[in-house]
Amino acid sequence: MADRRTVLGAAAAFSTGLLGSRSGVAVPGPGLAQASGTPAAAGFPEHSVRYIVPFTPAGLTDIMARLVAQKLGEAWGRPVVVDNRAGGNAMIGADAAAKAPADGHTLLAITLTHAVNVGLFPHAPYNLLRDFRAVSILGSLPLVVVVPEASPIRSLGELMARAKTQPLNGGSSGNGSPPHLGLELVRRVAGAGANLVHVPYRGGAPGVTDLVAGNLQLMVSNLPECIGQIKGGRLRALAITGAERSHQVPEVPTVRELGFLGLEITNWTAMLTNAGVPLPVFERIERTTLAAMRDPELRRRAVDGGFDVLGWDADRSRSFLDAEVTRWSRLVQEAGIKAD
Repeated sequence: MADRRTVLGAAAAFSTGLLGSRSGVAVPGPGLAQASGTPAAAGFPEHSVRYIVPFTPAGLTDIMARLVAQKLGEAWGRPVVVDNRAGGNAMIGADAAAKAPADGHTLLAITLTHAVNVGLFPHAPYNLLRDFRAVSILGSLPLVVVVPEASPIRSLGELMARAKTQPLNGGSSGNGSPPHLGLELVRRVAGAGANLVHVPYRGGAPGVTDLVAGNLQLMVSNLPECIGQIKGGRLRALAITGAERSHQVPEVPTVRELGFLGLEITNWTAMLTNAGVPLPVFERIERTTLAAMRDPELRRRAVDGGFDVLGWDADRSRSFLDAEVTRWSRLVQEAGIKAD
């Protein structure tokens, strides 16, 4: 979610103080300042904590990380410093985190991109599931199926029927990006085959611009990247790809409501630590993070920025991450998706 698919408009909204929650945090826990009670965790953190964000500043992943980092720093009485390490399809920052000391003083922000990378880059310098441990899935962002306002396509059902019988072109923010995966799901569910031509861009904004101009016929876009165009009447939203309707466009139905379960896809952001972090320290990080995710101000600002705040515990987060890696690795292989 952040990186090249980030919307500057959403980032600006965040930085002016808009970002909160509508989903409940899954597991209750102690207050922000409560310590583990074990010697290994009692002194943690011993110094400042580095929170690596493998994307550029001011993107959605970066801003969620900064919200959480502020609360962790307040709880621990130590600075939690966001370190942006963009590049390499978000693998440069992840590799730096994998090679950092396993003492809990390095955290890593990841997104759906990292789960996709497992299948897209089988020879990556780190192993996502072996080298890291999930602390929490922090929040999610839906995607939305959109067409130009001038398009004759008025519904998701019409789009799927046309994709099966007529040539269409669809844009994305790059090979293996969440919008590309969404487009591949449209191809599969509609049985479109070669009728649906993928046009990759370097980022979401150029694709949205071409969609508005009529140079593309559809996108499965990250919602924050096109929300302004939807509200401005330049794009028509056909369906939300998440399990629930978005509070930003509550009038737009979900793919589930419309009977297209195979189109469900959600972008998300999570916090990981090195897998070798001592358990008492890991548990302290987990508890403090879950408490941070219950903070009303954090939740308000996150929701205003488009997030559904999740704050899942480590066990649920690991199960989710495993399932995402399995699902998207299979799609990458079956669809023959290659890295840019």
